[in-house]
Amino acid sequence: MISLAGRDILHEWGKFVLTGMGLGLLIGVTLTFAGVYRGMVDDAKVLLANSGADLWVVQKDTQGPYAESSSLRDDVYRSVLGLPGVAQAANVTYLTMQVRGQGGDVRAMVVGFEPGQPGEPGFLVAGRRTTRSHYEAVADLKTGFALGERIHIRRHDYTVVGLTRRMVSSGGDPMVFVPLKDAQEAQFLKDNDAIVNERARTAEDPNLNRPGVPGLLEAVNAAQAGNHNVNAVLVRMAEGHSPDDLAPIVQRWKHLQAFSREDMEALLIAKLIATAARQIGMFLVILAVVSAAIVAFIIYTMTLGKLREIAVLKLIGTHGRTIASMILQQALGLGVIGFIVGKLAATVWAPLFPKYVLLQTQDAVLGFFLVMGVCALASTLAIRVALKVDPAAAIGG
Repeated sequence: MISLAGRDILHEWGKFVLTGMGLGLLIGVTLTFAGVYRGMVDDAKVLLANSGADLWVVQKDTQGPYAESSSLRDDVYRSVLGLPGVAQAANVTYLTMQVRGQGGDVRAMVVGFEPGQPGEPGFLVAGRRTTRSHYEAVADLKTGFALGERIHIRRHDYTVVGLTRRMVSSGGDPMVFVPLKDAQEAQFLKDNDAIVNERARTAEDPNLNRPGVPGLLEAVNAAQAGNHNVNAVLVRMAEGHSPDDLAPIVQRWKHLQAFSREDMEALLIAKLIATAARQIGMFLVILAVVSAAIVAFIIYTMTLGKLREIAVLKLIGTHGRTIASMILQQALGLGVIGFIVGKLAATVWAPLFPKYVLLQTQDAVLGFFLVMGVCALASTLAIRVALKVDPAAAIGG
């Protein structure tokens, strides 16, 4: 009966192969959706790993700096640095924005960092690290920026002096690293017109522009023009010390929020990726239903086309279990062809996606068994029809 199933497939091989290819494209889309989710999770983990931090200190009652906005004074790191077990503590800012290059605007996360501290790019694939305190940048390769290229961030132009790889935000946006002071100005400083208007309001406020108090207005304007905020303090623990022990101390005595790497990873996946995961899950369910419908339809159609042959088999004494096995083999063969086509298609088009698509072997193995299960389930309709065929139909006209 194995040869009979094969002969039947060869008899209608064109329809069988085309159906397998169509099913394969659906399976390829399914594997790609799973890869998109895996890529999102990997982006979140890469973001945390690239920061080089063991503990994130952020504004109290927030889940920043990635899931929510967070604002701290830039002198907080000094008090954190004095806590037991802290080896390094550094300010950092994050700002997602459009960065203008020579080839157009690129959506990127601008990171303000301090050289030699947590938050700086972990490695370079070309160029050098920043050596000046202003107007130099290190960019991820995904931005498309080249060494020596001039890019525009808010008011100023920056020269790309180094390139790195897989430095991305939790949303998959490539990172551009600039000196902390420049990033603070880009994120928090108001534009020129707003500054002029703010100074006019300050001058009109009698509490801030008192007669007989020289220098008060100038001091207030200077305070408003300066910026001393950051989004987070990244902490690197000394050998033998745990961030889980330090976090309660920060929260109790410094009145700030603190997250370990495990806490931050869980937060990113639960808050930023959960909705997208449910969305992808719905697409996977729909694709599975559509795939099952396609397999059921084609196997059912093929079975209807050979009812007379099935009746002949029954007439000569062929057991119903053997006929069901033949139909099941065809359905599984269709699934094998579809899976091979889908896996190849997903592997080919995955690098073309704008965001990272991570195709894992375990997902492919699970997908193969699910495809086989769906095909086996879809064949039950055709099997029921075949088993109901009357052997007398082989004699009748």
